[in-house]
Amino acid sequence: MKLIVNIPAYNEEAVIGKTIVRIRKSFTDDFYKSQEGKVIKEKLIQIVNDGSKDKTVSESQEAGADIIVSHGTNRRLGAVFGTSVDSALKNKVDFMVNIDADGQFNPNDIPKLLKPILAGESDMVIANRFGDIKATDIPWIKNFLNQFAAKIISFFLDYKIDDLTCGFRAHNRETLLRLNLTNNFTYTQETIIDAIGKNLKLAWVPVQVTYFADRKSRIVKSLWKFIGNGFKIILKAIRDARPLKFFGGPALFFIILSLFGYSWFLINYLQEFKISPFLNYIVFSSISLILGIQLLVFALIADMIRSNRKTTEELSYQHKKSKYYNL
Repeated sequence: MKLIVNIPAYNEEAVIGKTIVRIRKSFTDDFYKSQEGKVIKEKLIQIVNDGSKDKTVSESQEAGADIIVSHGTNRRLGAVFGTSVDSALKNKVDFMVNIDADGQFNPNDIPKLLKPILAGESDMVIANRFGDIKATDIPWIKNFLNQFAAKIISFFLDYKIDDLTCGFRAHNRETLLRLNLTNNFTYTQETIIDAIGKNLKLAWVPVQVTYFADRKSRIVKSLWKFIGNGFKIILKAIRDARPLKFFGGPALFFIILSLFGYSWFLINYLQEFKISPFLNYIVFSSISLILGIQLLVFALIADMIRSNRKTTEELSYQHKKSKYYNL
């Protein structure tokens, strides 16, 4: 079996070499020699350079990266993940672990992510920064927003999510073949929602992570812009994964609201047999009913689109299996 440890990189010349060396050293762990990981016979390090303007590529080559793929321009993290998956599949990978270039995650924790997958218990395992092992020096706003968003999405998808945005994660081949991304900004939230929507098995494993005080994010240039982009990604992903719940819930709310309004009008009308004093109830109820019916129609259309999308994605999945693995 083959493992690829993938590192997305953008202007990481100062740290990329050290991270590659640490990952290479982690391959000497007993996990790969005498434990569950001994079935992994080939271990490669892959760098996806997202249009870096510094010496990221040369530093990666000197440190001994096995595969280097480069974008001509900076295409953002979502596009990098798509390229990472394509390259891994072309190299007929069985497992891909994604880890940040900055060294905040410990490569010695990679076996923790791989164990549930090798045991057949999970298809994708995400590092959990908010479990039994608390992240050190994590910005409070990042902590709050991640857990808040995770709770909202857990409610919509009826699936417990422990950490929504952590990029340290492991995937089996089935997950890599099935995942589909629709945006370039980031991949962390959308892939989790997409995987849940496709009934893949997810798990979260607590790991230690330390945030560097002087580390500047390559993604978050503006906090509000990041929140806005993240919100749009999450909204669209939930819409596509659970269209009946996304549109049907509000539709049911407005329809029930209109029925209450009509009932209240009828109660008052039967007492005085006059319409004009209670005309506002009719107007309010009619608007609510129209909104409810419209949302119900949207729910049915979205569900139909989702069914067509599932067919298209299944064809894409079969095509990739045939193309990369001759299955």
